[in-house]
Amino acid sequence: MPSQKPFEVVILGFDGVLSSVLAGALDLFSFTGVSWQRFLDLEVEPKFRVQIASLGKNDIKCSNRLIMQAHCDIAQVIECDLLLIPTIGDSIDKVLTQNSALLAHLKRLASTEADIASNCSGAFFLAAAGLLDGKTATTHWGYANKFKNEYPQVNLQEDQFVTQSGNIFCAAGGSAFYDLALLLIERYCGREVSTQVAKTQIIDSKRGSQNSYTNVTIHKSHTDTLVKQVQEFIEGNFNEPLQVSDLATMVNVTPRTLNRRFQACVAMRPIEYIQAVRIEQAKRLLESGQVTIKSLAYQVGYSDISSFTRLFKRATELTPKEYQNKFSRMVI
Repeated sequence: MPSQKPFEVVILGFDGVLSSVLAGALDLFSFTGVSWQRFLDLEVEPKFRVQIASLGKNDIKCSNRLIMQAHCDIAQVIECDLLLIPTIGDSIDKVLTQNSALLAHLKRLASTEADIASNCSGAFFLAAAGLLDGKTATTHWGYANKFKNEYPQVNLQEDQFVTQSGNIFCAAGGSAFYDLALLLIERYCGREVSTQVAKTQIIDSKRGSQNSYTNVTIHKSHTDTLVKQVQEFIEGNFNEPLQVSDLATMVNVTPRTLNRRFQACVAMRPIEYIQAVRIEQAKRLLESGQVTIKSLAYQVGYSDISSFTRLFKRATELTPKEYQNKFSRMVI
């Protein structure tokens, strides 16, 4: 069987970029399908073809004064599978002003079917280009107030590690970059490859076990251990019948108290959390391409297919079939 053609990844380079994220993204994606194979003496099969693109293919002056060379001119990138926007390491306002010509290229590539992902303050580029209007996003908590003041049309969730709105992904800051990278690697190459990358790069993935997958609309950054216990139970048993009253009994509180504490910690009720976890798992299965629409509802805990379809469309604005057609990344 012929090898899968590598996915095209473009990393945006600009003066004032944080060099560690620029180089880190280059390494993580370039060595996917390489490092693990070398360790086990297997045939190397790179999963991504990665290029750094800058305006005019100019050298990139990073925020720490390191000079990096670009592989190509962003203007010559007609299409790609994934466009990455690294962290702004210098003054955000200065960088956006000096690199305003990049916004047109972001809009152009966003009009294709490419996934677009930003890390930390890189989300300011997406917002400035209007690509986050009406969408959920995240950025570093230290920039949250600035972001909200300048882009009130964006639904900023700064307490989330990773967000997804359609084909646009955002990561908060710091270690969230690794969560985002592993999520995207899994999106294209599957969980096994993503796990291999995490092991070879010694990344402590926050996604946990097979059932405790990354949920890009839900977070656990709070300190309420009772709520975390219920969250983890839901994530491990989402395909089983779940009642809020039973969950409350499990942690020895009333349903009213459980609802109140969930609202305070994760801005949703337990029943909404259950639905969100199930929808996220359904999205994962659809993206893998290894599920039929007919069996999907049952696999994520719904016996009523029409009810599940309505919930799924409300959450994603797509039917399950439309979502699978648009985002399936099954490697053939």
